[in-house]
Amino acid sequence: MIVRALAANVREAMTDTPVVLINGARQTGKSTLARSIAGERGVSNYYTFDDQVALKAALDDPEGFLSGLMRPVVLDEVQRTPDLFVAIKAAVDRDRKPGSFLLTGSADILLLPRLSDSLAGRMEIITLWPLSQSEIEGAALATQAPSIIDALFDGPVPAFANPAPHREAVIQRILRGGYPTLLGRPADARRNAWFDSYITTIVQRDVRDMADIDGLTEMPRLLATLAANASSLLNFAGLSRDLGIPQTTLRRYLTILQTTFLVQLLPAWSTNLTSRIVKAPKLVLGDTGLIAYLTGMNASGLGGALPIGSLVENFAVMELRKLAAWSRTRPKLFHFRLHTGPEVDIVLEDRAGNIVGVEVKASASVDGSDFKGLRILAEAAGRRFRRGVVLYTGGQTVPFAANLHALPMEALWSAPPSAGKPVSVSKPKRAASADRARK
Repeated sequence: MIVRALAANVREAMTDTPVVLINGARQTGKSTLARSIAGERGVSNYYTFDDQVALKAALDDPEGFLSGLMRPVVLDEVQRTPDLFVAIKAAVDRDRKPGSFLLTGSADILLLPRLSDSLAGRMEIITLWPLSQSEIEGAALATQAPSIIDALFDGPVPAFANPAPHREAVIQRILRGGYPTLLGRPADARRNAWFDSYITTIVQRDVRDMADIDGLTEMPRLLATLAANASSLLNFAGLSRDLGIPQTTLRRYLTILQTTFLVQLLPAWSTNLTSRIVKAPKLVLGDTGLIAYLTGMNASGLGGALPIGSLVENFAVMELRKLAAWSRTRPKLFHFRLHTGPEVDIVLEDRAGNIVGVEVKASASVDGSDFKGLRILAEAAGRRFRRGVVLYTGGQTVPFAANLHALPMEALWSAPPSAGKPVSVSKPKRAASADRARK
């Protein structure tokens, strides 16, 4: 079984928090993780609300259902029983013993206010995405190796020294995606069959449970259109026109897809250049294997409705989002774009406001022009700018300035194979001064 890096976060939360919720899209391994951790703690009480008997009992009498449970207990797919959250709140207020309830859910309760408000201050939420590449490789658990994110904020740049490009290998990783079940299904036909059933299940069960809508038949077409626009700015007017769906309806549908973790929005980063910055968020899908399926890409990443560069960018966003969850830094993710065109694909910002910019390239080579947006971001962020990197599909770490580097995509999931010293970087103050002097 693949070890999940977030298992440590769940274990820690259960030592001091009464309710711990593992949420995320279906088939990302939430139930497996919950049952594994419960087994470590000797907890055998497990109920899933995909079981109709348990579901009916919880819906008919939430308080009665809870009163008959021995704790600790694992409750699976709790988004199907919204009234149970109020009953859990009452039970926790009577007895705040840590680790009493380990929940899993396939809906983002932060987008369902009635549920999230019920357990405010009593529950820790941990989001489980499809497998990261580092988890697939078994290479970078939080307790064993520092996250590349932490190194970018406060450490030397990892020194990769493989002169051979690895573009094709990266593309294959991206097309595979991270759903655990699909690791054992290399054939495209079998993967497509799984995704067919996956989308049908989500639309017919989760979407119907969350929203009484008439447009269930429109959801797969909407999802395919969003996949074809992955890594693009969200344009409701354009999507509404292309799909023939009113903007008000489209916004509601998009919220539902966000709630099921299939679609995410990457917000715009802003600073004192507010009037010059594009404020629209970018569309991001939760898994690039799903994008490849929805857009019809073949095994080489060709022939689909989405440019390969946009697919690689979406991949990098989601890998960094996963890594951020168990990094020491825990940054938030944004994008940066000026109305005049220059942009940075990903902006990482830590709690102190320090900035790391990440540009993503599908090519196996990099030149100085690829750093244009990063230099503008460095100027906008000033002393807060720590570092800018261009992730690319080559194999070497290459410095372009004291705080600007080309870095192989492989850095997202493996330690540098180079036995030499890591590339040194200036401290933030000196880096900012050096950058201003060059300009």
